[in-house]
Amino acid sequence: MSPLIADIVGMIGSAMMVAAYAYSNMAAARMNFVAFNLANLVGSALLIASLMVHFNIAAMTMEIVWAAISLFGLAKALRGRMKA
Repeated sequence: MSPLIADIVGMIGSAMMVAAYAYSNMAAARMNFVAFNLANLVGSALLIASLMVHFNIAAMTMEIVWAAISLFGLAKALRGRMKA
């Protein structure tokens, strides 16, 4: 992946995560946890891809943890939907 493409991918990932965070703070009634966690997971994955070109150990560690938490939250939300 070229450095320019890596920057674009990283910016898209950042935008997804910021949008998910904004959504979590502006959700009027009931938040869609599947969409929230999926946006965070995909955003984090895009940032990890970007960090493979522009490596930073602190940022990579944070994104791996963020992805793991998002994956856990997504699984929990999907299990909750299956029970309902």
